Amino acid sequence: MIHLASNSQSRALLLNNFNINFKQQAPNYDEEQIKTQTAKDFAYIASKGKLEASIQEFGLDTPLLTADSVIVSANKELLRKPKNIDDAKRILELQSGSNIAIISAMHYKTKTFYFSDVSATYYHFDTFEPKALDAYLESKLWDGKAGGCMVEGFCKKYIKSVQGYESTAMGLCVEKLLPWLDR
Repeated sequence: MIHLASNSQSRALLLNNFNINFKQQAPNYDEEQIKTQTAKDFAYIASKGKLEASIQEFGLDTPLLTADSVIVSANKELLRKPKNIDDAKRILELQSGSNIAIISAMHYKTKTFYFSDVSATYYHFDTFEPKALDAYLESKLWDGKAGGCMVEGFCKKYIKSVQGYESTAMGLCVEKLLPWLDR
C-alpha cells in the first residue's frame, strides 16, 4: 500500500484504474508561496514541497507519493488552479482552440528508495462551444484542477491531437511510476 499525499480525485482514479492499493490524505502545504513562472519548476517545487510536508506530517512507514500539475498556454502563460469562476473562464478561454502543455511532477519515497519524475503531455484543442463551456463553469468541476482542465471530462471532446500520456495530464504519470512500486 502507498500513501497518496494529494486530495486529487483524478490521481485517486488513476491509481484505482491501475489496481494500485493506496490510502489518500494530503499534507498541509501552501502552493501560493511558489514564485517561479517556469512550469516544470513550479510542478517540481510544489510536488517536492508536498513530499517534505508529508514526511513531517505522516512519516515514511507507508511509501509516500506526491504530485502536482500545471498548464502552459500557447502564449507561455502558467495556468494554475483557477481562483474563482471568472478566473476559470479566462483560463479555459486561453485553451480553447489552442495548444497547451500539461506538466506533472511526482515524487515517490520509501525508507530506502526515492524516485522523481517530471513529464509533459501536449494537446491541441478545438474551440470550446460557449454553451458547453458555461455549463462546465457552472458545474464547478474545474475547481482544484490545473488550468481548470479535465482532459478526461469536459475537454475530451475538443481534443484534436495529443502527444504523451493521458495520466500525465490527469496529474500523475502512472506508467512511469509502475516499475518502481515493488522496490
